[in-house]
Amino acid sequence: MKLRAGKVRSPVGEIFFTVSNGEREALCGLVFEQYREVLLKELERRYGEIELSNERDPAGVASRLRAYLDGELTALDDIPVETGGTPFQRAVWAALRRVPAGETRSYADLARAVGSPRAVRAVGAANGQNPVSLVVPCHRIIRSDGKLCGYGGGVERKRWLLVHEGALLA
Repeated sequence: MKLRAGKVRSPVGEIFFTVSNGEREALCGLVFEQYREVLLKELERRYGEIELSNERDPAGVASRLRAYLDGELTALDDIPVETGGTPFQRAVWAALRRVPAGETRSYADLARAVGSPRAVRAVGAANGQNPVSLVVPCHRIIRSDGKLCGYGGGVERKRWLLVHEGALLA
């Protein structure tokens, strides 16, 4: 499968992303650069052999990421995504997209939102397997006691993102 790839610099590291080249362009992967190889292996598992075409602004995603980083916090809200995943994972990821910038939810809140209030650990696992971080804002999920934990990009990046969005004080 042919995928279009791009990069954007951010204050917390370079962001690498891929966009599907199908009938409907959709973001199918987004990670911090250090996790690029992990993402590419996941995309190969999902799509089979992949071929990357590096572009400056595939599907306008780079421009939207820059706008978000410049303070336009809703710039990522309606980017089409193609996440793959199980029906449960897709439900969790859809619920994540409903958490607005500047707000956080607990893993328990997210479990209730998907209709599985006892599935807190499963929600945490799905959150951790999110293939399009930032756009599916897994960084907005925190522990019930308000502490930060479990972000694939690292807790310091999670803290930066939440401060950037106004959900935490610096």
